[in-house]
Formats: sequence, C-alpha cells, structure tokens
Amino acid sequence: MLISGANDGATLIGLGLRFPHSPGWTVAALLAVVLFAGPYVLGMTVARTFTERLAGLGTAGGAVAFLSGVLIAVVVVAVLSGRGLPTSLTLAVIGGISGAGLGAGLPVSWSALGTVLAIGAGAPLVGLVLGYLLGAMSRRVPSHRRMPRLLLGAHLLAYAAQCVAYAVNDGQKMIAVVSVAYGVDRDGLGGVGRVSVPPAWMAALVLIFLAGALTSLTRVGERLGRGLVLTRPLHIVSAETAATGAVLGSSALGSPVSMTQSITAGVVGVATSEGARRVRWQGVLNVGMAWLLTLPSSMALGCLAGLALRLL
Repeated sequence: MLISGANDGATLIGLGLRFPHSPGWTVAALLAVVLFAGPYVLGMTVARTFTERLAGLGTAGGAVAFLSGVLIAVVVVAVLSGRGLPTSLTLAVIGGISGAGLGAGLPVSWSALGTVLAIGAGAPLVGLVLGYLLGAMSRRVPSHRRMPRLLLGAHLLAYAAQCVAYAVNDGQKMIAVVSVAYGVDRDGLGGVGRVSVPPAWMAALVLIFLAGALTSLTRVGERLGRGLVLTRPLHIVSAETAATGAVLGSSALGSPVSMTQSITAGVVGVATSEGARRVRWQGVLNVGMAWLLTLPSSMALGCLAGLALRLL
C-alpha cells in the first residue's frame, strides 16, 4: 500500500498539482474520499480478477500462494527501483500471483492471463492516441476572459474522474491484498475467499496510501513537470481525460492496468500533438522497459516461491 501510494498516488496528485492554482488539500482529499467510497459504490470487479481469474486460488494453499506472489512483486519492484530501472507494481503483482500459483501446482488460467496482459498493454496505447487527439483539439479552443476559471473547473472535474478510474481499476490491487489478509486473519490459511474489506481496514489502506504519496510527491512532481514533458493547463486537462478514458475502458472489461503508465501515455500523446520535440522520449522507453523487466522476473521468482511452498 505504501509503495502503491509512492508510485500511483504521487503521480495522480502530482499531475493534479501541476495545474496553476490547484487547491492542494482539495486534490489530496478528493483522492482519499474516492478511494474509500468508490469500491463500495462502483464494485470490486478488478480486485476479483486478482483473486479469482489469474489462478485457482480458492483451493487449499491459495491464500499462501497469493500472499507469496504479492511479496515477490514488492521485492522485484524494490530491487528494480533501487537500481534505477523502470518497473510497474501492477505488472509485478500479476506476474507474482500467476507464477506463485503455477509453482504451487494450482491451475493457472492462461487465457485470462493473456487477456489481462493484452488489455494492460493496450491501455497506454489508447491513452497515447486519446492524448494526441485531445491535445490537437485543445489548440482550437478560443481564448476567453473567463478561461482560467473554466479551465480550473474542467481540471477538477477531469481529476475527479481520474480518481474514480483509479479507484475502480489499478487501486483495487491493494483491495485484493487487504481482502486476502483480512480473510487469513479471520479464518486462517486456506483458500482465497470472496473479496471483502471492512470500512476500518479500507480507511487504514487509504491513510497508508496517502502517506506513501506525500513522501514521494516532490520526486514524482519533478518527473511529471520537467522529466517527461513541459505541461500547460490545457495539456494537463487533456492528459487527465485521456488517462481516465483508457483506464475506465479497461475497468469495464475487468482488467487491471497501470494508472501511472496510462498517465504517462496520455501526457506523451498531448505533447506529441505539438511536435515530437516536446517529448522526453526516455519516459516512453521506460514504459516498455517496465514490461520487459518486471513481468518475467516477478513470474519466474513467483514460480520458484510457489514451488518452495509446494515442497514444504
């Protein structure tokens, strides 16, 4: 949860604060409220993908395999990040759970895994295209004396939608982990049950997530503001809208995708609409490198961890 906050939460808040005169506490509070209430109101379909669709975790040993895969994912992300290499916690969790299930002798749904990975790869591409189109359209917006106020309103609306998209998609990997941990605390080790998180646990999850986000906000804000592209108000609104569209589309299919990668793709798409020189292409390369490094390593190590559990 802390790592998710440091990566995803800081990216969401950082992009929101790049808009001039954005109310900082409003940006953080809005994310917290949506993260807490969104899953209860809009459902936990993506969380169930982690616990039900990737492997047969409902049988004996399923909870141990799941938690082992998550632990492997955290280790992989920590090691890659520590070496300055691009990574993705969402990809690591998918790979770790699938690999641990395979090593533990549990049935892995290769068709479901393939579908999840295909949608996960397609979401940044959708964000890129939407960002480009919205960026091109934004150049035709006529100037108006009330434009700053209108843009601020549009930004807050787009940011709220982006928070909703995260709450019903990428943020649900945390819900899946907390649900399994709650089940183990309540019923002991065994199979993974249905996704269920009490409000008190959800509140703790949100607080830890925000703590991680605030500790990494300066570093991530620097990357969004200057390390990737130079943003302007219309750029920010367009990028937020593009990322939201990509992630919500994936949510409708029940597939988890990386919000950070979708935001990166949306920002790059908007910048590309004003010329390729506006883009720091290293950010684009990092998305591809995250796939090449994170998924295979987390799946391989997860498989070894599952095999070790099986032999115990």
